[in-house]
Order: sequence, then C-alpha cells, then structure tokens
Amino acid sequence: MSQALTIAKKTTDTTQNIDLLSKFANRHGLIAGATGTGKTVTLKVLAENFSRIGVPVFLADAKGDVSSITKAGTTSAKFEERLKLLGIDSVPFAGYPTTFWDLFGEQGHPIRTTISEIGPILLSQMLNLNDTQEGVLSAVFRVADDQGMLLIDFKDLKSMLTYVSENASELKAEYGNLSPASLGAIQRNLLALGDQGGEDFFGEPSLNIMDFIQTDSHGLGYINLLAADKLMNTPKLYATFLLWMLSELFEQLPEVGDMDKPKLVFFFDEAHLLFDNASPALQEKIEQVVRLIRSKGVGIYFVTQSPLDIPESVLGQLGNRVQHALRAFTPKDQKAVKTAADTFRANPEFEVADAITQLGVGEALISCLDAQGTPQIVERGWVMPPYSAFSPITAEERKAFMTSSIVAGVYEQMVDRESAYELLNQKVAQLEQQKIAEEKAAEEAKAEEALAKQQAKEQAALEKQQAREQERLAKEQQKEAERAARQREKLIQDTVGTFAKSAARSLGGRTGQKIMRGILGSIFGKR
Repeated sequence: MSQALTIAKKTTDTTQNIDLLSKFANRHGLIAGATGTGKTVTLKVLAENFSRIGVPVFLADAKGDVSSITKAGTTSAKFEERLKLLGIDSVPFAGYPTTFWDLFGEQGHPIRTTISEIGPILLSQMLNLNDTQEGVLSAVFRVADDQGMLLIDFKDLKSMLTYVSENASELKAEYGNLSPASLGAIQRNLLALGDQGGEDFFGEPSLNIMDFIQTDSHGLGYINLLAADKLMNTPKLYATFLLWMLSELFEQLPEVGDMDKPKLVFFFDEAHLLFDNASPALQEKIEQVVRLIRSKGVGIYFVTQSPLDIPESVLGQLGNRVQHALRAFTPKDQKAVKTAADTFRANPEFEVADAITQLGVGEALISCLDAQGTPQIVERGWVMPPYSAFSPITAEERKAFMTSSIVAGVYEQMVDRESAYELLNQKVAQLEQQKIAEEKAAEEAKAEEALAKQQAKEQAALEKQQAREQERLAKEQQKEAERAARQREKLIQDTVGTFAKSAARSLGGRTGQKIMRGILGSIFGKR
C-alpha cells in the first residue's frame, strides 16, 4: 500500500501537509536551489522518510555534514522556533542505520570495481578522452576480451596498453588503426587519474551492488553514505563512479513494474558534474538509465543548484520537484529562475518565478505526483525538520560504526588474482625464454656449421695431401721404372759385349787373329 511521506507544510496553512507518495517515489526527482537555501536538510528529510518505510538510500556526503543522520537530534531554541512555525509540538528524534563507504577506504568501507566492469565508455569519461581516443580504448578492451585477458586493475590496463602499442601493426588488420598518439594519450591520462587516487577504485573484491539494498532488524532501510569530500576534488571520478553504480543497478535488478514503494532511492548530489562535458554516447547512456531504471524499482533524485544543470531530456522525467530559492542577479540567473518556474504546474495563487526569488531558508516550491501520477499544482511550503542531528559525527564514532557494519571485513582486504598483467608477464617471459632458446639454438647451429666447415677444410687438406702423396709415389714409381729400364738396357748391352768377346775367343788360331787384325787393320791401318 502506498504511503504518504510528509516532506513539508504549506506556507499559507501549516495544517496542510505536502506529501510525496511512496508509490511514485521511483518516478525520480529534483532538489534544486542556491547554496545555503536548505537543500541538504531537504535531502536528509527525504532520506529519513524513505528509511522509516524500509526503503534503503544511497547518497553522497560532499561536505561531511550528512553523517549526522546516524545520531538522534536534539532540540535547541532555533529548532523550537522552527517547530512553532510549522505548528508542531515535537518530533521523535532518531538516528538511522548507516553504512559508510569511501572510494579511498579512509572514511568508510572501500568501494571497488574492475576495469572490465566499468567498460570503455565510462572509463573514457573518467579519463576525459576525445572520440578518437575512446574508439582506441574500446579496441583495447576488445583485444583483451578476444585473448581472454581480464582487465581488473590499473596495472592490467597499463600492461594491455603497452602490449597493444608494441603489437599495433599486427593487430591493425583486425582492430583498425591503433594510433600511437591515442595510446600515449590514454596512458598519460591514466597516470594522471592514478595520481588523483583513482587507482584505488579499481580492483577486487568488486562491490556487490546488492549490499546497498539492506534493512535492519527493525525494518528501517539502511542509508548508504559515501564520503565524498575528497572525491569531489576529482569530479570526473565522482560523476563516473555514481553513473557506474546506476548502470550496475540497472543491469542486476529484475523488472518489478509499479510497486508500493521503491527498492532503493539514489541521491545524486552535485548533479551538474555528471553532465559537464559528457560525450554524446555517455549522454545517451545517462538518459537511457534514467528512463528505464524506474521499472527496476529505483528512484533517482538529482541535487543541484539550478535546473539548467540538467538536460531537458532528463529534466522532463523528474516527477517530484523541490525548488529552493534562486537568486536573479545576472541574465544567467534570471534564465535559471524562468526555467525552474516553467517546470512547475502553475498555481493561480502566486507567480512562480517571483516566488522562487523570495523563498526563505528552509522554504521551497514543491510539486509531487498525485494519486493518478499527474504533477500536482506547485505549492509553497516549509520543509519538515529532520529527526536526526545537525552536527556531524566524530572520527571515533565513524570508526565504531564501520567496525559494527553489516559489511565489515568484506571489502577491506584487496585480492589480486591472475589477470591481464600476470598473463602478459607470462607471455613476455615465455617469449624471452623462446628468444633465449632460439639464440642458443642459433649459436649451436653456428658452432656446428663452423665445426662442419673445419672438418670439411681438414678433409680437403687431407685429400689434397693424399693426392700429393699419390702423385709423389707415382713419380717415384715412374723414376724407378725408368731406372729399371736403363739397368735392363745396360744389362743387355753388357751381355751382348760379353757374348761377342766370348765368340771371338772361341774362334782361336791364326785365322782368327788375322781376321781380327784384318778387321782392326781396316780401321787402324796395317802394321
């Protein structure tokens, strides 16, 4: 059954309440107004109302003062004066169950997500990349997915960027031109984000978004309070982080249709940071989330100074409006006043544009959806006082809350499992080992080649020596043959001479002598 949440009383008649129907609380809302006009008190009043009906809340504490919501309030002269103005005798002071969160893990439980989960579009917004660089970053994510490499933390993404840069020429055919200039810009912006503390946001254990949707033993919805005083120094990180949480809620929560009350209400303080310099792709994603997430039972309430901070496509989806005072000193201020006035359904009893500049502190123009879901006529009213304290809690009190928290010890210890960094290091090590093995094999092959050449050289020298030896032996054999032939010839000559002499002696006698003399005489003459 829908419940009426009293958030203000009419200025002209404090006996009449201005209510927000819980059934339409997921139709989103806007809390706007200049600094010091009462936006923070309105935010607390709404958060307390939601908690009392069992609806968990998430909100960012930009200045540290919303932490007072954990403690019961106390009366004071100023407080009693406000009660009298509202026609209220007293309020049931109370503190509310609160879970403290902090991206840096200092003032609350750490919140982390992985690089893969946040995706290239949101990460590009966080790194302030242009369209070309965003395209290259998307390609880097695709390379990691195709190669089965998880991108969990900063070192994973750094390693992946280095890998893609070193292998850009090989990857170009499948993933397009991966410009060294774009890769360098991404790496530089990543380093800058790390210097701002963004590195703490990425890692495991990753936040389970369902831890935001909790109630205590009394049925009160938990108020999830993000310490954002330090985070506001890095507005891109702040805005992208909150948008990531909305995206996670959208993806993980089932469709529930219309409910009597939301499953979670999400307050987006300093909402202008979300839309400043948002790329067209991101702008489209924001509009889609705002338009569709209400069917998941989630209400989004933007808190900002001027309605001009919200694009018209988003502003038109905000059914519940609380407009605190605006100043109209400059043409821009006057335009903001007119814009704010035009977003309300006019009340014939007063001029809306004039009323916006006349509102007192804690007073607002309020229009919520009626029982038929139609915007009501805008009413001028005094915002109800919160039941919790105004002064923030001490560091010791915050620490005590964290120690007894329902998620104490769940996210404090970071886990570093095997992911792209380790896998790429292994690949580098394997390539190094392969290179060493190849170099060793090349050296061995070179040594074997040198040995083969030496052996061939020695074999050639041996063969040459053998050839010379054979040639020498052949010459010696030839000489020996020639000598033997001369000896045979001489022997023959000697044999013939001996034979002749022997024949002459065998003739004997004078006849023989005469013949000899005659023969000799024919040569030497007669004696």
